[in-house]
Amino acid sequence: MNLIIPMAGVGKRMRPHTLTVPKPLVPVAGKPIVHWLIEDIATVCGEDIEEIGFIIGDIDDEAIANLLKIAEGIGAKGKIFRQEEALGTAHAIMCAEDCLKGDVIVAFADTLFKAEFDLDKTADGVVWVHKVEDPSAFGVVKLNEEGHISEFIEKPKEFITDLAIIGIYYFKDGENLRNELAYLLDNNIKDGGEFQLTNALENMRAKGKLFATGEVKEWWDCGNKNATVYTNQRVLQTKANQFKINQSKYSNATTIVEPCYIGKNVDIKGSTVGPNVSIGDNSVILNSTIENSIIQNETTIKNINFKNSMVGNFVTLDGNAQEFSFGDYSTQE
Repeated sequence: MNLIIPMAGVGKRMRPHTLTVPKPLVPVAGKPIVHWLIEDIATVCGEDIEEIGFIIGDIDDEAIANLLKIAEGIGAKGKIFRQEEALGTAHAIMCAEDCLKGDVIVAFADTLFKAEFDLDKTADGVVWVHKVEDPSAFGVVKLNEEGHISEFIEKPKEFITDLAIIGIYYFKDGENLRNELAYLLDNNIKDGGEFQLTNALENMRAKGKLFATGEVKEWWDCGNKNATVYTNQRVLQTKANQFKINQSKYSNATTIVEPCYIGKNVDIKGSTVGPNVSIGDNSVILNSTIENSIIQNETTIKNINFKNSMVGNFVTLDGNAQEFSFGDYSTQE
């Protein structure tokens, strides 16, 4: 099976954290978003992933190396493809046409999920969905009496269904998907000014392909600071057994309220940390109280109380209690 991950977006809603790193490489609970996504998809699939095609924009060599390392970590071969211009979801996937062969999963890398279903390979395709209160901002699916998808609708203006597509899809025949995507591009068929995957899906369904749904129990967005902090919280809570902390490592009136992720060589003194806090490697926390927040690597925090915040790499904070979002190399004293 191959996995394709479009991740060429610039992540404007996640700035300042995406000024120095692509959004899918922003860490939650100690791992980049895309790393958790790949591991969770591999679990649902129940089989080896042979190739992972990363569709990127303008990112540096270090970020590319990190992506290839993540692929290698699950025994897959990582491949890098560039999308020079944002022309829609169908165009993005077609950038990785070399990976469109055999069984294929396409997963957009700004969302995580909790699922308890096995992948149904009897259908021609499976679309991961989740019920939402306001489906007007999403692509949605409508089901027939047999439980198969009878229609794909992109951002419906009137209520049709509350089953929103979360951005993860399985295709039994990658070559067929490639042909449908090529048809859209070759004939300049756009929706909302862009080439949309939902148009290809609707064409495939109209030709008799059967699509089932895989309904996830939870869907966690990583589109902005607040959503990412909440995702960090839910990952820590649902995978708490992976984050057991040796409390004896931290003294001097320090309390760790689990679940938390604490990286390597972290120095914590006179502080209360947690619940739902992630701290990256080589960071220092002194005389502070922190909860429900993400702190990245090489950061020093002193004499401050905060929650619901994101703090980047190489940041220095000293004093003032608040809620905030600081990017890399920021200083507040």
